[in-house]
Amino acid sequence: MILYTFPVKTAFIDRDIEMLSSEYRIKALEFTQNPKTLIFHFIKQFFQLLWFLPRTEQYLCFFGGYHSVLPVWFARAFGKRCLIQAGGTDCMNMPEINYGNFRKKWLRKATVYSFRNCHKILPVAKSLIQQEYSYDPRISPSQGLLNLIPDLSTPMEVIPNGFDTDFWMDRGNLREKLSFVSIAAGTSNPTRALIKGYDLIRALARINPNWTFTLIGDPNYSHAESNILVKEKMTRSELLEELNNHQFYLQLSVSEGFPNALAEAMSCGCIPIGSNVGAIAEIIEDSGFINRSKAIEPVIQWVNGLEEEKMNELRLKARKQIIENYSFEKRQKALISALNQRKDG
Repeated sequence: MILYTFPVKTAFIDRDIEMLSSEYRIKALEFTQNPKTLIFHFIKQFFQLLWFLPRTEQYLCFFGGYHSVLPVWFARAFGKRCLIQAGGTDCMNMPEINYGNFRKKWLRKATVYSFRNCHKILPVAKSLIQQEYSYDPRISPSQGLLNLIPDLSTPMEVIPNGFDTDFWMDRGNLREKLSFVSIAAGTSNPTRALIKGYDLIRALARINPNWTFTLIGDPNYSHAESNILVKEKMTRSELLEELNNHQFYLQLSVSEGFPNALAEAMSCGCIPIGSNVGAIAEIIEDSGFINRSKAIEPVIQWVNGLEEEKMNELRLKARKQIIENYSFEKRQKALISALNQRKDG
């Protein structure tokens, strides 16, 4: 049995469980993101790990942090194996925008301990290993695990996220012209909205009143722009329909690991516009626009310069990019292979 631990359950956690269930028995153990209940959850997790110990073959964690400390310790103490999937915030130190595990003393210690003592790290993007950040000039350029933990010697293998492109498909809908969509949860929190680039989206909306913007994920996000429509969290089927009604997908985040919604939108034929952070440039390549610095002028200029024929070409290219490089099957195969490796691998 594999014990899979994570701070909060999300769609990509569900997808991983689905991927691995064909090969292993998976027991999912959710931790918490609430600092006020940390002690309770540490005690609860300790007894959970102890209870399942006789049946546990290895541990898998998504993100390094508080929730990965005990699985790593149990793995070392009882001759098991523990792998951590690095996802984004666990590889960042951005106190300027109140983001990243390394900006908090005890969370940093938990993250460093976890990554130093697990058996293998599986980042979802190469940039999480080491990067020279340049998108927002306020933020330190030294990001990624090797910059933040210089003596880190744990083996690493990049395994990008994977997507069901048979579900996330382009239905060939006639899309509203100059329509933009972005998906993020928790954006009623101003820090979260800033991290997801909603300040730039609002600026784009103010300057371009003929453009329409749909922000999905948090109905409590407030704004003053009449051409921005905010919608609540949707089911997968509702999201599929929504993505097929828009021309462009915006991922103007200040920091990301591997944004799932971006890839799903591209698979649905949305033309991607993304910031030059995390894996965004790798995901988009030449199927859309990469914003190299935190400014809206390059985005406006690029969109206004697009002709209809070029839009149709990019729409097809965006979907092809996900099918060829980020399929469900490709990630499934890589994850299973990593879990099947010997303990000293």
